[in-house]
Amino acid sequence: MSRELGPGPHTRVRRLPEKAAYDEATVHAIVDAADFCHVAAVVDGVAVALLTLHYREGGTLYVHASKSNGILRSCLASGFASASVTLLDGLRVARSGFESSIAYRSAVVMGPTREVVNDDEKTHVLTAFVDAVIPGRSSEVRPMTSREVNLTLVMAIDIAEASAKVSSGPTGDDDEDAALPIWSGTVPIRRVFLTPEPDSTGAMSSGEIPVPPSIRRLLEEQS
Repeated sequence: MSRELGPGPHTRVRRLPEKAAYDEATVHAIVDAADFCHVAAVVDGVAVALLTLHYREGGTLYVHASKSNGILRSCLASGFASASVTLLDGLRVARSGFESSIAYRSAVVMGPTREVVNDDEKTHVLTAFVDAVIPGRSSEVRPMTSREVNLTLVMAIDIAEASAKVSSGPTGDDDEDAALPIWSGTVPIRRVFLTPEPDSTGAMSSGEIPVPPSIRRLLEEQS
């Protein structure tokens, strides 16, 4: 059974609450489908956000940056962090500019933070980041060096509270606008991978290294 992650004091959806969902399954599905997230913090008195890759395992969200990253350091110092993701699914075109909007799925997760310092856990998570972007790619590249692992800051967020918001379906035109002879509807959006462009330096200059299985799958799975 999916655990309820809200509504909580920080994640209750107040604007259009009928679009909200707080169950773990919905939140996790949106987080996992997103290519990246934003982590927010206050650094030197200024509210800032970091765009970064993320990886979820169970009830933990992992993010990473350089060792000196001020935003993650601020989150670790405060012991708490929030991260947000948004998936753009389309344009909801109404009969008026006021009612026009976008079709989207979004999620906000937050909870206690910790720095991942255990070498085994850190290496596992950094490898998972590679596969989160391109499934199967970690087995095609050289292993990470200990220096690369040490140069990377990995932060874990225990997902203690979260909310999702999903906007889809017809626009909210009133009856008077709906009677107008103006086109309305939804224009779906999807991400498309194009033909890979090979590097031409080093061993790739031979032109004999084939496109690897992980990249081929990206193209095949969108067909």
